[in-house]
Amino acid sequence: MMDGLGIRFMADMPATQQVILVCNHETWLVVLSYLIAALGSFIALTIASHCANTLRLGMRLSWQLIGGLCLAGGIWSMHFIGMLAFQTPIAVSYDLSITLFSLLVALLAGLIAVLVMTESEPSLLQQILAAIVVGLGICAMHYSGMAALRADAQIYYDARLFSLSIGIAIGASFAALKLAQYIHSAAQRKKRWLKYAAALVMGAAIAAMHYTGMAALNLVSSAPTHLALRSADNSLHLLIIVAGITLLVLGLSLTAAWAGRKLDEKDRDLQRVNALLVQLDQDKDSLELIAHYDPLTEQLNRRGFNHAFSAALAEHSSNGRGLAVMFLDVDHFKRINDSLGHDAGDELLSIMAKRIRSAMRESDIVARLGGDEFCVIASLENNAVAQTLAQRLLQRMKEPIKIAGRNMLMTTSIGISVFPQDGDTVEELIKHADLALYQAKNAGRNTLHFYSRSLTQKASQELQLEEDLRQAITKGEQLQLYYQPIIDLPSGQMVKLEALLRWQHPQLGLLSPERFIGIAEANGFIDQLDAWVLHQAASDLQRLTEQGYGTLKITVNCSAMNFASNQLPERIEQVLSQAQSNQRLELELTESALLTSLDKAINKLQRIRALGVSIAIDDFGTGYSSLACLRRLPLDTLKIDRSFIQDIASSVQSREIVQAIIVMARALNLRVVAEGVEDLAQLQVLQEQGCDQVQGYLFSKPRPLSHICADYPPHCAVLERVCAQA
Repeated sequence: MMDGLGIRFMADMPATQQVILVCNHETWLVVLSYLIAALGSFIALTIASHCANTLRLGMRLSWQLIGGLCLAGGIWSMHFIGMLAFQTPIAVSYDLSITLFSLLVALLAGLIAVLVMTESEPSLLQQILAAIVVGLGICAMHYSGMAALRADAQIYYDARLFSLSIGIAIGASFAALKLAQYIHSAAQRKKRWLKYAAALVMGAAIAAMHYTGMAALNLVSSAPTHLALRSADNSLHLLIIVAGITLLVLGLSLTAAWAGRKLDEKDRDLQRVNALLVQLDQDKDSLELIAHYDPLTEQLNRRGFNHAFSAALAEHSSNGRGLAVMFLDVDHFKRINDSLGHDAGDELLSIMAKRIRSAMRESDIVARLGGDEFCVIASLENNAVAQTLAQRLLQRMKEPIKIAGRNMLMTTSIGISVFPQDGDTVEELIKHADLALYQAKNAGRNTLHFYSRSLTQKASQELQLEEDLRQAITKGEQLQLYYQPIIDLPSGQMVKLEALLRWQHPQLGLLSPERFIGIAEANGFIDQLDAWVLHQAASDLQRLTEQGYGTLKITVNCSAMNFASNQLPERIEQVLSQAQSNQRLELELTESALLTSLDKAINKLQRIRALGVSIAIDDFGTGYSSLACLRRLPLDTLKIDRSFIQDIASSVQSREIVQAIIVMARALNLRVVAEGVEDLAQLQVLQEQGCDQVQGYLFSKPRPLSHICADYPPHCAVLERVCAQA
């Protein structure tokens, strides 16, 4: 190869008389050659950086080709500008064909270099091998270019400097590959300055190789030789070629710089767009979770449940399989929130959700629809599977739970509807499962109930009854007050009348409160109902006064929900403003209503008593009253529940309980009324025990006020008449 390139070393020089010519370089052309080398290196690094981030194969190959052309053009232009800077004392010329061949060698070396530069993570061995190939290619380009030199002298090389130039070429190639890799992995804001610095270093290394090779060159001429400091004979041709290559490099560099800037901008835009897309995907996933999953229990929420239920129903409709919809409700969940706080309630719901999930099959759908209400969708082979799954749920939910440091047992009520017999739409199945759940709660809770068509009929009746009751309250024409006398035992006279609400329904006839009070409480118009009772009782008090019953009191029941209202004292004051004597009205309250919030109840009762209204505690003995609570409450009357009076004549235990209640009431300065007195034997025991007042069927059933007044005129000895008639 060296013979083909005309490479001879000084040791090969003949011993005959020879003249070694002294040569030098034009300084400004040397500087220009270095700048060309640095420019070509900068372009190659820029293109390699862009090419490494290009995913499309066609575009990547195009950039690699351009990068190879720029690097090769920079090296080749630097070489021949350096040759033009080379000043000899004899005339020289250049073989253009060999010069162009050296350009092809430079192109091959540049392409190999750029190919390795654009690899994302080349191994060290790959880099070393590539550096050797590229370095040898640069040397081949350099020395083939030197072989194009024609002069009346022969070229001999210094072996040491020749070897050093090859080492510099390989070292410069390795440094260029490492710099390209380092720039590729550097932060975006540092890349531009790193490319500037790397280009200067690479340009210096390439120029160093060239001028080391030139330093190794010796022009040897036979004596005598005509010496004259001349430029090459065909320097114009060489200059045109070099200028063309240089312009090509400059053009490519400008194009690459412009394209690089655009690509940088596009990359930054793409990065921002990609970042936004990633953020949008994350936000979409988050919104999807928020939209379809309950954050507390990590189960489907109502929206996600509706989607999943619709899909499951469509699937089961097509394959003809059955489907069970199970509504679950935690029994007495409100007590947990009220006693232990909402954090404990949330913890309980989370535990319950995990238990429901663990009790069901993997294919079953579990959702929390809100509050303590859960729903399960389960595929069925037959209806017995629904029964088995529901029983398993009941048992799993009854396992002990430790919350807020307390061990407790919670139960669940379950309502079940089955597809297709109970409905073929999502709305129908959910509605029917909800009706079944309501029936399970009415049956005592901690049980399950399947939907039946009778539940729909009953719900329809309840809905109609609700609307009828609303109309009845608004008009007030169908509502009536019945009264039951309360007899004072010492005097034997009627001292009070208990007002009991009745509803004369146009189709269903006379309805007692048990039939419609629950509807009023559930639908939020119990306060209107109580207000009507108060107004009517106040009006009846005026009638009683006009008919001679000037001392007779009316006692009115107040619902627990109405008593919970802070506006109750103001409502009573407004209603009683039309009554002539507030002292003749008594308000009856149950134990549970009074003890829900004792301090608030005491304050409210004091405000009501300040209006002249007396207070009675109704159905005493059926709740959870303690002596300490009773002592604090501002009460006037204590009414013993009828359940203690029924067998008072025959049961020693019942008599002792009633006696204890009477003694306790005496200690608290309370009057005692015994409810449900139906025969003389009960009456006799109560008289013996010192009970103050009695009421019951022995004296009268609840009847309209006019009937009571007709039977018992003012100052009538009711007790004597009843005893005589019995």
